[in-house]
Amino acid sequence: MARSPRRRFRRSRRVGLALLLLIVGLTIVAYLPPGNLTASVPPPRYGGPSLNWLGVNHGQVVDGSGRKVLLRGFNVDALVSYPKNPPAPLDEMDATLMQRAGFDVVRLGIDWAQLEPVRGRFDQVYLDRVASAVAMLNRHGLYVVLDMHFRLGWSSRFGYSGAPGWATIDAPNWNPLPQYSWSPSLIPAAIASDLYFWLSSDWKADFYRAWQVVATRFKDNAGLAGYDIFNEAHPLPIPPRIFEKSYLWPMFKDAIEAIGAVDSNHLFFVEGILLLSLDTVVVPMKAPNLVYGTHLYEGSLIPPFFTGDPAFVRSRFRQRAKEAAEVPAPLWIGELGYDLTQKTAGAYADAALDEADDLGIGWAWWQWRENRYWGIVDAGGRIVNMDALRHLARPYVIAAPDGVHPGRGDGIHGALALHVDRAHADQPIEIGWSALTLRGPTVTGTCVNSSHWDATTGRLTLKLDPGTGCQVSLRAT
Repeated sequence: MARSPRRRFRRSRRVGLALLLLIVGLTIVAYLPPGNLTASVPPPRYGGPSLNWLGVNHGQVVDGSGRKVLLRGFNVDALVSYPKNPPAPLDEMDATLMQRAGFDVVRLGIDWAQLEPVRGRFDQVYLDRVASAVAMLNRHGLYVVLDMHFRLGWSSRFGYSGAPGWATIDAPNWNPLPQYSWSPSLIPAAIASDLYFWLSSDWKADFYRAWQVVATRFKDNAGLAGYDIFNEAHPLPIPPRIFEKSYLWPMFKDAIEAIGAVDSNHLFFVEGILLLSLDTVVVPMKAPNLVYGTHLYEGSLIPPFFTGDPAFVRSRFRQRAKEAAEVPAPLWIGELGYDLTQKTAGAYADAALDEADDLGIGWAWWQWRENRYWGIVDAGGRIVNMDALRHLARPYVIAAPDGVHPGRGDGIHGALALHVDRAHADQPIEIGWSALTLRGPTVTGTCVNSSHWDATTGRLTLKLDPGTGCQVSLRAT
C-alpha cells in the first residue's frame, strides 16, 4: 500500500528537523570557547655546556646566554619518501652554501613510514641516516628542526610521505584525479586512515613511541633546535573548529608529554591547520619551550594569488602572530614559498620577509634543493636561482642581547640598520651576512667596539661598548 503524501511529508519533516538539530548542535560545539591544556614536561637535563642550547623565555627563542635567536633557513626533504617522485638528496655542498649565505637552520623532514616500517620495530639504519644529516648540518653552524613530515594522502602507500603502510585502513585505494599533486587526499583509503588516526588512540600511541625513539637519539645534541610534531594536519572530514579543539591540540599536548618524558632539552614546534585561508582555532596551552611553527602559503599556493600588493600577505602574517599570542608561544613560519619562475617571486619574497623582519620572527623557506620552480638548488646540486637567493639571503640578526633592535634587511643592496639602547646587555651580536650574494659589510656606529666578518661561515660578529647606545649601520662595501 502506497504511503500518503501527508505521511511522506511528516517523515521528511522529521528527518529535516533532525538534521537541523544536528547542525545546530555541531555549530554550538564548534563555537564554544576552547579550554586550556597543560603539557607536563620535566625540567631540562643538559649533558654539557648550556650556551648553545635553545629555549623559550618571555615569548622569545633564546640561547643559553639569554640572547634572542632568529632561526632562518630552508626546508629539506631528502629523507622523506615520495614513491612516485623521489626527493633531491642532501650533501656537504648544500650545507656549505646555506652557511655561507648566512642562514642558521634547516627544517629536516623525517618519515614515520621509514622509521617504523613494521609495527613496533624501528629501523636503526634510517635513524643513522637522520643522525648523519643532522651532524653534517651542525658542522656548518646550522641548527636542525626535525619535522615528522605528512603530506596530503596520509601515507607513502598512497604516494607521499607520512604513516607506515601498517597504519592504513583496507579501503579502496583509488585516486580520482591522479594528475594533481594534492589528489592523494581524495583516495578513500587515505581519508579513512587519516580519520582513524585522529578519532582513535590506537595509532597515536605508536606515533608517540616513534617520536620517543627519535628523541632518545638526539636528547643530548645541542645542535638540534627541536621537534616539529606533525606537518600540516588537515581537519576534513571533521568540521574544522571541532577538529582543532577536540583532536589537534590534545594530540600536541600528549605528544609533547611523551617526547618530554625522554627529552626535555629541546623546543616543541606545533602547527595550525592548512586549509585554504581558514584560520586556526587555538587552544591555549602551557608547555615549556613551545613554539608556534605554523605555515603560510596564502598568495602563493593558496588564493587569492599575489599580484604585487603586500597588504594580503601582511594580513596573513598578522593573523599567524595573533594565533601565536593566543597559544602563547613565539611565532616561527615553518614553511613559506613561491614558484620562483614567476615574475612576482622576488616581490613576494620581499613582502613576506619584510613582515618577518617587522615581527622579529624566523622562517624556513620551501625549499633549498628541489627544482627551478621551488628550489634554489636543483636535484643535481647546481644553483639554479641565484636571483631568488639574493632576496632570501637578506642580512638579519641571528642572536642579540636585550636592547638591540634591528630593522628590515636588504639582500639586494646589502644593508641592515640596528638601534642599540644604552642599557643593552654586554653580549656579542651575531649577524647572518651572505658571502654568496653580497660583498663584505662595512660597519659604522659610535657604540661598536669591534667587528669581525667571516666569509666562510657567513657570520658578522659585533662587540659593543657597555653602557653606550647608538645607531649601527651595516652596508656592503
